[in-house]
Amino acid sequence: MDTRTAVSSSPHRHTRQARWQWLVVTVVAIGLPFVLSDYRLFQCAMALAYAIAVLGINVLTGRSGQISLGHSAFYAIGAYTTAVLIDRFGVPYGVTVPVSAAISLACGYLFGLPARRLAGIYLALTTFALGMATPQLLRYKGFEEWIGGVQGIVLTKPDAPAGLPLSADQWLYFFTLAVTALMFWLMRNLIASRLGRAMMAVRDNPIAATAMGVDVPFHKALAFGISAMLTGVAGSLGAILVQIVTPDSLTLWLSITFIVGAVVGGINSLYGALWGGLFIVFVPHAAERISKAAPGAVYGLLLIGLMFVLPRGIASLRRVIFHSSTKRS
Repeated sequence: MDTRTAVSSSPHRHTRQARWQWLVVTVVAIGLPFVLSDYRLFQCAMALAYAIAVLGINVLTGRSGQISLGHSAFYAIGAYTTAVLIDRFGVPYGVTVPVSAAISLACGYLFGLPARRLAGIYLALTTFALGMATPQLLRYKGFEEWIGGVQGIVLTKPDAPAGLPLSADQWLYFFTLAVTALMFWLMRNLIASRLGRAMMAVRDNPIAATAMGVDVPFHKALAFGISAMLTGVAGSLGAILVQIVTPDSLTLWLSITFIVGAVVGGINSLYGALWGGLFIVFVPHAAERISKAAPGAVYGLLLIGLMFVLPRGIASLRRVIFHSSTKRS
C-alpha cells in the first residue's frame, strides 16, 4: 500500500472507529438499567455524576492550565442549592440542576477573579484553603436553620414521571445520563470554539496569548467559572442520587478524588473524565473486596500501577491501539 494513501485513510478509519465505539457505548449505557440491580445502577449513576466533576477539572487544568484543590466547595454549592430548594421551597428536582449550575458558575467566576493573579503552587494553596474551610462553614450555627448543620438535609428519592414503566433508580440513572451527555456535548463544542482555543493559548503561553489580543485574566476567571459550574451540576446530581447532603461528605478528600479521577482518565481528554468517574466509584470498592484489612494499600498499589502503565491516563489507551494498528497496516 502507498504510504500517502495509508496516511490519508488513517484519519477516516479513526473517525469510523470512534463512531462505532460511541455507538456501542451508547447502546450499553441505555441497556444497563434493564440488566443491573438497583445498587449497581446507583453506582453507575454516581460514576456519571463524578465524571461531570472530573470534566470540570479537565477543563480547568487540562485546558486552561490552572490547578484547584478546592473543587469540593463548588460540589457543595451545587449539592446544597439543590437540597435547600427541594427541602425548603418544594422546587422540582429537575429545575434545581440548572439553578445549581448558574449559582456555581457565578461563585466560580467570582473566586477566579482574585485567583487569576495566582498560578502554580500559589493557586493550588489558595484553593486548598477553600476546600479546607468549606466543611467548617457548613457547620456554622448561623446557617443551621437553612442547611441543617452537622446533620445536613435529607431528601426523598423522586419517582419516575407518570406513565413511565421505570423504577426510581432506573429513572434517576436515565436522568443523570441525559445531564451527563448534555454537559459533555457543551464542553466539546466549547473546546472547539474560539473561546476554547483562547483558553488553551493562555495555558500554553500567556505572554504570546496577550500579544495576540487574548484577555488572559478574563479567560482564566471564566475557565474557573465553567469548571465550577460543571462541579456544581455534579453536586446537584449527587444530592438527588444519595438523598442526603452533609458537611462530612464534602471534605478536602473529595477534591483530591476529583484530581485523581482526572489524572487517571486523562487530564487532557474530555472523554477521559468518564473513565475517571468510573475509577472513583468502582476501584475503592474493588480494593475493599481484595483486602478488607488494608483497602487503602490496595487502592494505592492499583493507582501506582496504572500510572506506570498509562501515564497519560486511560483515555490514551485508544490512541495507543489506533497507532499500533496503523503501523501494522
